[in-house]
Amino acid sequence: MNRDISPSGAASVKGSAQHSLLGATIGFFIGFGAVSLFGPTAQSFIKVMQLSPAQVGLLVAMPMLTGSLLRIPFGAWVDRSGGKRPFLFLLVASVIGIAGLYWMLLKLYPAHLTQADYPWLLFFGALGGCGIATFSVGIGQVSYWFPKSKQGGALAFYAGFGNTSPGMVAILLPLIIAAGGLWMGYLVSLTIVVVGIVLYLFLGYDAPYFQLQRQGVAQAEAETLAKAHGQELLPAPSVLRTLIDSAASWRTWPLVALYFTSFGGFLALTAWLPTFWGSYYKASHWVALGLTAGFSLFASLIRVPGGSWADRLGGERVALVAYVALLAGAAIMTLSGSFTLTVFGEALIGAGMGVANAAVFKLVPHYVPDAVGGTAGWVGGLGALGGFVVPPLMGRIAQSMGTIGYARGYAVYVVLALISLAFTALLYATRNGVRHRTVTAAGMRHAGGNA
Repeated sequence: MNRDISPSGAASVKGSAQHSLLGATIGFFIGFGAVSLFGPTAQSFIKVMQLSPAQVGLLVAMPMLTGSLLRIPFGAWVDRSGGKRPFLFLLVASVIGIAGLYWMLLKLYPAHLTQADYPWLLFFGALGGCGIATFSVGIGQVSYWFPKSKQGGALAFYAGFGNTSPGMVAILLPLIIAAGGLWMGYLVSLTIVVVGIVLYLFLGYDAPYFQLQRQGVAQAEAETLAKAHGQELLPAPSVLRTLIDSAASWRTWPLVALYFTSFGGFLALTAWLPTFWGSYYKASHWVALGLTAGFSLFASLIRVPGGSWADRLGGERVALVAYVALLAGAAIMTLSGSFTLTVFGEALIGAGMGVANAAVFKLVPHYVPDAVGGTAGWVGGLGALGGFVVPPLMGRIAQSMGTIGYARGYAVYVVLALISLAFTALLYATRNGVRHRTVTAAGMRHAGGNA
């Protein structure tokens, strides 16, 4: 759709907020599927390559390394050029990674795939994981399109439905592999990402301000025209400045720790659970994948009402309850030898992680009000590193303790939940100080304006 918003008719804006939301959600959905790039197929690599538990932990975590670290610079890139270019860059990199895995499997699997090829699996997995970083790009792209009064609902739609992708992959990828072989699973994954890129090209337009600037409209006029088109949020003058300011606030780092536990922990378990259920309880391939998919979908979808609960009850209260649920679930999975009770523990962890994910981003603008964008970048990027750090750690515990180590490894989440509860309490204890500082700053701006 083209809509001329310039009096002279020389400048125009393509697309709409609804189309761009749909495009960003599709792009994030296909990119985020890389979380499950190795989880559902790990058992196949274990059998053929004789991988140790520690090697499996690193393998399933590798896509999360690039998917986490790249969130910070690519989220910042949105403030310079809009979301379309960084989105496409990340998705194309993901295509290259998945294509490399497909080529390896087509040529080497199963007879010629050996330990010597393990570094190449890690390399292509890291490339494939670039798609995970689209989360921060889409957050910026959607936020710029929608007015503040509608951003909450738009972002809940974007994150909630985009996050369902790992669960869908965990269900569908094994079915495809069972029908056509391991290489066929990656070929279909590659095809889906390519189709998704094409859909994003047609739907995912940059917000009006960025389109107008590329057409040569002066900054002041571009801001005025963008506001006339409904865009309320405009990019900060200096992305580096907001990153530095947010890093200088001590409250940013407890928020990073909270998100490391909830979202980073979610990424880690989505990749690790198939190995856990198969190795510890000797569950069948399909039962293990079904439990993983259920966890992923449940934790993703409960994030949507979790945001509403945080709005009504307060982010700190909701976060405290969420991390208590996570703590209880982790303790059950660490100590239980009962399959049924362990499934219940997994459900508690999923509920806690999903609700905590929503609550943390509710807290960001309150505790670091003067550098929200930079704080969101640190929280989203460094917090997601939990998906890279935790699986190798759990793999090493399993390797050192034997089969029982697959259960005892969940002690990692017990520790993380306790740390998160302490940080949530610390933030809540300083809440009044933040409110006073924010109100005072607002009053000073108001007084300055009157002067």
